[in-house]
Amino acid sequence: MSHAFQRHRLAQRLAWQQALHDPVREPRNRLPTLPPLRAWQTRRLSDSFQDFLANPRMRPAAEFFLTDLYGERDFSARDRDVARIMPLMSRLLPDSLLVAATDAIELAVLSHAFDLRMAAALAERRDPAAAITVEHYGQAYRAVGCPRLRRHQIELILGVGWTLDAAVRKHGVFKLLRASRLPARAAGLSELQGFLERGFGAFEALGGAGDFLEAIGRREREASRRLFAGDRDPFGTSRTPGPGNGGSRARSGP
Repeated sequence: MSHAFQRHRLAQRLAWQQALHDPVREPRNRLPTLPPLRAWQTRRLSDSFQDFLANPRMRPAAEFFLTDLYGERDFSARDRDVARIMPLMSRLLPDSLLVAATDAIELAVLSHAFDLRMAAALAERRDPAAAITVEHYGQAYRAVGCPRLRRHQIELILGVGWTLDAAVRKHGVFKLLRASRLPARAAGLSELQGFLERGFGAFEALGGAGDFLEAIGRREREASRRLFAGDRDPFGTSRTPGPGNGGSRARSGP
């Protein structure tokens, strides 16, 4: 992937991010149902990752997914860093890590877009301030629809993981990443640098991400299928979770 193409892709996704988070251009950011929706999704995601968190090898990667890809964390500082990444960081880091950062931004943008639509659907309930239930969540999920984009969301989740896993396997990448720490800090890019270092370290600890990412993929796709089908137990809470079974992430599906 050329630097020119990467710059275009990056600029496009950053423009999406800016527009989507602007409360003037996008008033749904002010919906009172948005914060409780995100909190509910974070709790559900943490519950569905319990088996990963209990596995010493998978725990760092699971924590990275929970804090740096999903969760309620404000990613705006990281994404502002990325806006300034070219040309400085493109000279310091391998293309694979730049792709991972760009995909993470696209994932955050798409997830937030779904959050806004879900929050709007939840605001249409008879009592918008009522606690969110699995039933409410499923109804909002189906009202928002967009199954193709839900599938793309899953692919972005897995894509960030596979890209980081591939970078871990390349000799010298971590050395280059660590060497960029001081220049990144001097350039005000510490948030982005931290994101990449945490991701690299988490996937290095996995020693091969295949089973972790394949399990997430199965769970995400099954949860999305169940949500669209109106299943009363879309996240599999009545089943015994395991590496290949169990619940799914909850941040606006899938």
